[in-house]
Amino acid sequence: MMRAELDKDPHEVAAMFDGVAARYDLTNTVLSGGQDRRWRRIARESLALRAGERVLDLAAGTSVSTVELSRSGAWCVAADFSLGMLRAGEGRDVPKVAADAMRLPFADRSFDAVTISFGLRNVAEPDIALAEMARVTRPGGRLLVCEFSRPTWAPYRAAYHLVLERGLPAVANAVSSNPEAYSYLGESIRDWSPQPELAARIGNAGWQRVAWRNLAGGAVALHRATR
Repeated sequence: MMRAELDKDPHEVAAMFDGVAARYDLTNTVLSGGQDRRWRRIARESLALRAGERVLDLAAGTSVSTVELSRSGAWCVAADFSLGMLRAGEGRDVPKVAADAMRLPFADRSFDAVTISFGLRNVAEPDIALAEMARVTRPGGRLLVCEFSRPTWAPYRAAYHLVLERGLPAVANAVSSNPEAYSYLGESIRDWSPQPELAARIGNAGWQRVAWRNLAGGAVALHRATR
């Protein structure tokens, strides 16, 4: 079984996601207690998309998030560097592109909005990816980053980290097509930037009016910004 390490070598990360692709959507739903659907809906609503707008959905995986964004009437393209994930979502009727978030194959100012859900922390150089997202977004366009984050209440945070360490691998063993990958998942969440630090990183990449909204007590956060 394949897993990545916290240096997040792109080839290892892509191979790891190839390995979880077959049961990725099911595993996410089980691990989140079904909240993944709600988070996708909130992400779509937060972007306030309009019919005819062009949206880039990065780290789109099997394109579940892209389909949700498309409900707005916007034209949405799914991009991911795991070919296995894109193939697993081939039945979903949205455009799909193999793309590296650090070297996006799109022209400057191509999109009205860019979103990345539960993918930024898997990028080897997130600051480069955030700058690339800014490059391909038109002036006045929007960014939405949905990512695991840091629970705000200390007792809940301690319990949450215990679940990541012990509970998550146990569930993954029962459900996932590559359980070893979920050991990396827990480690990458604990190692990731808390909400204020991520907001600063987004601002430093060229985005303005950065704000965030906590979900699940801060275990997940939606960061929004404007180009």
